[in-house]
Amino acid sequence: MSEWVVVDAVDAIAQGTSTVVDVDDVMVAVFNINGDFFAVEDVCSHDGGEIASGCVKGYELECPRHGARFNIKTGEVLCAPAYEDLETFPIRIVNNTVQVRDHRWD
Repeated sequence: MSEWVVVDAVDAIAQGTSTVVDVDDVMVAVFNINGDFFAVEDVCSHDGGEIASGCVKGYELECPRHGARFNIKTGEVLCAPAYEDLETFPIRIVNNTVQVRDHRWD
């Protein structure tokens, strides 16, 4: 079972922004959307490039290279050129810190 990794303090990730953290050698993008936190693997399923720097509108994340869009909450692909969903990760808040873990090894 993977361990929870501290991302940052809740207040350090401003609303509408993201940060990237290494979780067991997997880069994970953590987003603050209206005070709720969501985590996806920082890899576009279309071309394998990073996705955290993409444009966020509501709960949609747009890939910065080719415009594929994904639901940040679920990882679901919303439009081509991607056809595979993003991997999502569990988030929790403990003592005012955001934590994430890679649940795939459980």
